[in-house]
Amino acid sequence: MKRVAVFLAFVLSAWLGWAQAENLPDFADLVEKQEATVVNIRATTNAHVAVDTGPSAQGPQEGDPMLEFFRRFGIPMAPQGPHGQTEESHSMGSGFIISPDGYILTNSHVVQGADEVMVTLQDKREFKAKVVGFDRKTDVAVLKIDTTGLPTVKIGDPSKAKVGEWVVAIGSPFGFESSVTKGIISAKGRSLPQETLVPFIQTDVPINPGNSGGPLFNMKGEVIGINSQIYSRTGGYMGLSFAIPIDVALQVSDQLRATGKVSRGWLGVVIQEVNKELADSFGLGKPRGALVVSVQKGAPADKAGIHASDIILKFDGKPIATQEDLPRVVSGTKAGSSVVVQVWRQGALLDLTATVGEMPSEKTAQNEAPQSKRARAGKAGKLGLTLADLTAQQRKELDITSGVVVEEVSGAAAKAGLQGGDVILSINNSEIHSVKEFNQVLSHIEPKKMVALLVRRGGDSQFITLKPE
Repeated sequence: MKRVAVFLAFVLSAWLGWAQAENLPDFADLVEKQEATVVNIRATTNAHVAVDTGPSAQGPQEGDPMLEFFRRFGIPMAPQGPHGQTEESHSMGSGFIISPDGYILTNSHVVQGADEVMVTLQDKREFKAKVVGFDRKTDVAVLKIDTTGLPTVKIGDPSKAKVGEWVVAIGSPFGFESSVTKGIISAKGRSLPQETLVPFIQTDVPINPGNSGGPLFNMKGEVIGINSQIYSRTGGYMGLSFAIPIDVALQVSDQLRATGKVSRGWLGVVIQEVNKELADSFGLGKPRGALVVSVQKGAPADKAGIHASDIILKFDGKPIATQEDLPRVVSGTKAGSSVVVQVWRQGALLDLTATVGEMPSEKTAQNEAPQSKRARAGKAGKLGLTLADLTAQQRKELDITSGVVVEEVSGAAAKAGLQGGDVILSINNSEIHSVKEFNQVLSHIEPKKMVALLVRRGGDSQFITLKPE
């Protein structure tokens, strides 16, 4: 009986495995039809460097097993020339053809700074490519090769893609051309640190160095994204990959092809996420919108009458559900457009009209607020704060008209992350000009009610919530 039971278990296991395999999609037709639209990209950068000529700087030598490893896998090695020689470095990536006359999409980080970009088609033809333009903010670049009659990708709609559906990537990981990997969409609309303009498509498709810039296909054979980033602690694939939605990429591509640069809408505010504690303290009901931390003087937001502590709920009729929504909606609005901005202020909705500006060039440095000696002026004991009034000189140095400075922290304030030297600009949406005024406002707040402080630290501001003890 035991043998019969074992045999039946084996048959059942095999049948289940066969049934599961039968339900898996077949990617062969998709790959056969689309792989000719994918290209390999090799970027070469020349650098004039001072080279250490000692034994440790020479790289693998003849007889070194590492040299044979590099040769076997075709990994390029920068030549180790004499002191001060111009040397070449190479990077590999992928791309895909979007027009029969040779326009190609890839990632900005694949080609930016390169002195020469070579494109290899599936039929092994090679072309020297012109970089039409690239955009660091979205990591999108457009190349052009001099030929016609090329096969092109079909463009899909990322908004219709569903979490859990199958997707396929074709690219050149580690230089291995026309490599195919598959997986599912893990999430949509992901925001990554320092990447506020792209609602990334997250997948579990194996993506490795060299896949960058390659297409992400749905099961209809349509491109829905450009494979751009991976999450990795080792430099290799670890189960999290991110693709730029194709509609975002094409908006950038159209501008690069037309003008060579990208123009974006700009409001001129610093914002943060509205969490439950902040929503409660502002009487909003539930967390939503983008909380304005500061407004740049003379910016479109300033001219429209938007204030720090306003919560932006709609922009040009589009709901702002989270902090990440606002930069994407604003940047996609044409500069010069007149739009209605709905804000939550002092417990009421307010519609303001703003004229969208053009996003200025990136700044590379921030001015830190000068530090100076402060005199202690009083305490806000139930928050764990020792505060001081700002002198006229300090206000001038910090370029502010309100606020009190934090001298010491303990209790609730310390737990919330406040530090000595922080400047508190407002409490629960009320602007503060002195310690006396701070304590008056605090005295009218219900016990155990969350308190929202607008805090300036260095050149940045943010809201911090804490509960009085």
